[in-house]
Amino acid sequence: MAMLRAAARLNKELGRHNRLLYWTDCFGSAALGYGALALTILAKPLWLALAAAAVAMLALYRATLFIHEISHMKPGAVPGFRTAWNALIGVPMMVPSFMYEGVHTLHHQRQRYGTAADPEYLPLSHMGPGTLAVFMLTALLAPLGFLIRLVILNPLSLFIPGLRRVVRERLSALAINPQFVRAAPDPAYGRFWRRWDVAASLFAITLLGLVIAGIAPLRAYAIYLGVIAGAMAINQVRTLVAHLWDNEGEEMSLTAQYLDSVNVPPPGLLPGLWAPVGLRYHALHHLLPGMPYHALGEAHRRLVAALPAGSAYGRASYPDLMGLIRRLVMSSFRSRARG
Repeated sequence: MAMLRAAARLNKELGRHNRLLYWTDCFGSAALGYGALALTILAKPLWLALAAAAVAMLALYRATLFIHEISHMKPGAVPGFRTAWNALIGVPMMVPSFMYEGVHTLHHQRQRYGTAADPEYLPLSHMGPGTLAVFMLTALLAPLGFLIRLVILNPLSLFIPGLRRVVRERLSALAINPQFVRAAPDPAYGRFWRRWDVAASLFAITLLGLVIAGIAPLRAYAIYLGVIAGAMAINQVRTLVAHLWDNEGEEMSLTAQYLDSVNVPPPGLLPGLWAPVGLRYHALHHLLPGMPYHALGEAHRRLVAALPAGSAYGRASYPDLMGLIRRLVMSSFRSRARG
């Protein structure tokens, strides 16, 4: 209760969105990413192409992760940001914001978290290592799945109502739980959804058409898809360590939900690359889901200073990525041995 009270107080003090930072950080990252993507395509020395590809993946990954901020924003918090993000990042990266809006917030509902009704939870620590391999392979194949959805299934669904329902329920959410079925949106949000779904399909069809017609080079197109796959793979690694994945479907208390989530606070610097936009404070985010990403570091520092040593808050912090991955892999091997 002390942790929750302190967190609530901080939410009032630090909960205002810095609009300038949102615009400059997100679209500055996107500009860097697209520039690095162009350099990857044009570079002659292999070392330069590989270095540029790494920058493109990380920068576009950061820009794309603002979809998480959008899913928590109240209307008017950062005017025009969602529209600009969809046009400049969501559509080219083939993940318009409707794929996450209205889905991610279900993960934060106390009664859903960690249960079969949670779209973003699987008991990975109780599954075998083969499941972890499939989990990562899914991310690498994500661009192909996005293309099939946007280029083939979306147009066909205009003429096949049953297929449209399948696309909406099963193929319109960035979820990891295969049991998740997405509900129909309300009419107003449905119009927003259709507008950006059509825009993404038109973009994907046009780009692929230019490649087939020989106007756009196949090599450049393959690099573009490869960079998206790389960004998705980084995100999947981050997802692997965002939680401990220890729950097997039971409803959890708020404290248990917090302790099943992970913070990777400073002094480490690498989490700023693989868990950017505040996601290195994922457990704290579960306490304060509406707090803007740029305030989470300060909130963490204040909570550490205010709460006694040994409090529940500190037990959700871990030093690095590799230790978390090792914990998950060892748990999965133990699970296979028990099975």
